[in-house]
Amino acid sequence: MEPSLEKPVFPPYLALFLGVVAVSTSAIFVKLSHAPAPIIATYRLVFSVLLTLPFLLWNRGAMAEIGKLSRKVWLLCILSGAFLASHFLLWFESLNYTSVASSTVLVTLQPLFAFIGGYFFFGERVRLLALSGGLLAIVGSFVIGWGDFRVGGMALWGDFLALLGAVTVTGYWLVGQYVRQHMSSFAYTLVVYSATSVILVAYDLVLGYPLAGYPAADWGWFFCLALFPTLLGHSIFNWIIKWLNTTTISMGILGEPIGTAILAYFILGEVVTPPQWIGGLIIIAGIYLFIRYNQPAKGVSSVEQSTTTPEKLA
Repeated sequence: MEPSLEKPVFPPYLALFLGVVAVSTSAIFVKLSHAPAPIIATYRLVFSVLLTLPFLLWNRGAMAEIGKLSRKVWLLCILSGAFLASHFLLWFESLNYTSVASSTVLVTLQPLFAFIGGYFFFGERVRLLALSGGLLAIVGSFVIGWGDFRVGGMALWGDFLALLGAVTVTGYWLVGQYVRQHMSSFAYTLVVYSATSVILVAYDLVLGYPLAGYPAADWGWFFCLALFPTLLGHSIFNWIIKWLNTTTISMGILGEPIGTAILAYFILGEVVTPPQWIGGLIIIAGIYLFIRYNQPAKGVSSVEQSTTTPEKLA
């Protein structure tokens, strides 16, 4: 895959930061809802599609683009949606068995799998100092959740589900990294979110989860999940993945436990412990080292480059 030389209209790293702040709300909203995990995941995506659809009327180019997608692109988008659906199902279910801290820490260990996937699928190399920063940030994540990890029982099952959630979301980003070189952010996001919604609704129907009859408060949390961590979080990541690779985005998401811990303190009354403060500082240091010594964002250079349009995927 050739790197995109198209110049971004907004600084990708700043967008990454804003996206991480937005996704930090996800575990909080899930905890506040009392609906089954698959239902929470379903309406998070259904509402995201409903909130996105009106903008399609002002984006006729995206409508034309979606209409011309090849079979291969459709299949890749459906695969991406399957990864995203699996991620939400696994992660939300894990929150029923383990704590916010443990689940969030484990599900954000995406860089471990992103390093491997980026190497095998895209031939990416990570500089030693950048890799050291990545490993340091991962250590910080474990420091945050260490006191909260409980060995044995259902908590261990929840931790395992969260780890599987990290694997599946990495697959989602890797597919997106490839497809986004040939597809606009808006079109890709709408198609993938729609595919994810269909998969989740089918999952609910097959397993007999009722699609209605939930308290008004739950519908409010579904809407918040769609608006903040999805449209203002994942959708931003879908945009910047044209310039920042899966590994870099996964590294940025390691900052999510910090935001979640702060929000859990104010909203859920969970105490921010000294290990969480220490772990947060370690994560920040690790992310800084990774970004400082990693390759620059694709298409962002100190030397002005001409803008090119990648060929559409055949």
